Amino acid sequence: MSSQYTFQSSSYKSSSSTVDGRTTSYTESSHSDPSGTTIHRTSQQPGQKPTNETVHLPASGSEGVQDGGTRQRIEDVTDKDREYEENMEDEYAKREGGA
Repeated sequence: MSSQYTFQSSSYKSSSSTVDGRTTSYTESSHSDPSGTTIHRTSQQPGQKPTNETVHLPASGSEGVQDGGTRQRIEDVTDKDREYEENMEDEYAKREGGA
């Protein structure tokens, strides 16, 4: 008797911050199943239009990025987190008169 296993997994995370009335936001959702994983990211910096990125990582191992039909470099989420933290540190330093 042959057994066949399937799975599905979904996750969602969101963050936003407001400094001097200007809001920065970031969301990421992912869905995985036997065909692969799809990740959708949206971010918006103050005064800018939102950017959207959809990445599909097929179970076969090749990857594709979709953003209005163009191909982009896939960024590690930790890069965005690090950039956000650095920006927040700069903002706090400005408020304390240190920058």
